[in-house]
Amino acid sequence: MENQRKQFALSLIAYASQREISAHALCKNANIDLTAIKLRKEYIIAEQQMDDLWQAACRLGNDPLFGLHFGESLRLPALGVVGEIIKSSQTVGQALEIAASLTNMVTDLFTMKVTRNRKAIVVELVPTILKASDFTMRQMTDLLMVFVIHELDGLLLEKITPTSVYFPYSIPDEKEYTRVLRCKPLKRKDRLAIHFEAKLWEEPILSSNYELQEFLLQTVNGNGDEHGSPRFMDRIHDYVMRNAYLGIPSLEDVASNFNVTPRSLQRRLQEEGATYQQVSDAVRKSLALQYIRAGDYPIKEISLMLGYNELSAFSRAFKRWTGKAPTNFVA
Repeated sequence: MENQRKQFALSLIAYASQREISAHALCKNANIDLTAIKLRKEYIIAEQQMDDLWQAACRLGNDPLFGLHFGESLRLPALGVVGEIIKSSQTVGQALEIAASLTNMVTDLFTMKVTRNRKAIVVELVPTILKASDFTMRQMTDLLMVFVIHELDGLLLEKITPTSVYFPYSIPDEKEYTRVLRCKPLKRKDRLAIHFEAKLWEEPILSSNYELQEFLLQTVNGNGDEHGSPRFMDRIHDYVMRNAYLGIPSLEDVASNFNVTPRSLQRRLQEEGATYQQVSDAVRKSLALQYIRAGDYPIKEISLMLGYNELSAFSRAFKRWTGKAPTNFVA
């Protein structure tokens, strides 16, 4: 479990860096050697260090819902679950069952139980380490709950809305939980579960989508400490790129993930001479060119992946970017 804990810690630190939280300050607060965790394969992260890492991330990021927003930003490749769910599954039901068996690759705090009946698919989180701090448990709970929902998006390449979400305690910010979980959270004693429509169980998954997610992650420039502090514009660009496998994220969703208001995000971009529309348009252009050069996707599919409901709208945008129609473009 030590390797998984280290991988998870690295993902958390990387996400915190996107949020303008100093990786050095974060690791110092958690008594973690930043250089060693990057370079030494045998470096071990203790349970107390993970707890301190969560605490520091919430405090330095001024975001008590850090786990919720972290989960919203995560993708399977980022957690090191190297496509096993996609490779071994043909339907949503099979994918959920395999995901449940791989939960220990993400955390040792929970197991996942998946059941179904005529009305619903039920994904239940069951705590396994009762001695873990309440703070860490809640952050990890939020992360896993939203991660399940957003990864179903990736399996089907469409946004999935749960029929209900249950927590065994009161939620601190119902509006934000409802936005991220796409469903008003309900309180029920000893119940930590997400319900989906039963018909999703036999829904075929898109087996190529893991490669698409991995491609997007590899496309990002990877600005980090070794290159100096990246501009805010670059961090927004990289975040949008990482999450563009289901269309371009909205301004509101991006702002929530960076713990700022949409107005503040726009203002900060304007200080660097850009707007969110320009950043998202640059991502669309970059991906459109790479998808066409790859030669693996029909033009209509590229149009849908980039969030265009009409092929004609994508064709007009592509001609504005390159001076040519996508069907006539030669790399």
